[in-house]
Amino acid sequence: MNNVRRKQLSDISSKLDELREALEELRDEEQDYYDDMPESFQGGEKGDRAQEAIDALESALDNLEEASGNIEEAVEA
Repeated sequence: MNNVRRKQLSDISSKLDELREALEELRDEEQDYYDDMPESFQGGEKGDRAQEAIDALESALDNLEEASGNIEEAVEA
């Protein structure tokens, strides 16, 4: 791989890191929202929606981590 493509991948990796940080912040805020709910709400529709959002954000974070790892492998190849 030439230096131009390595630089492009490095830039993409940096952007993924920024996105990961933003998603982690949103996930943490949603988790705090859920944790601050009364238990009766946590077991209800609001709690279910909050937990679904948390799970979806966790999945997105996992996917970003996998993408970052794949980019790192490509750079090292």
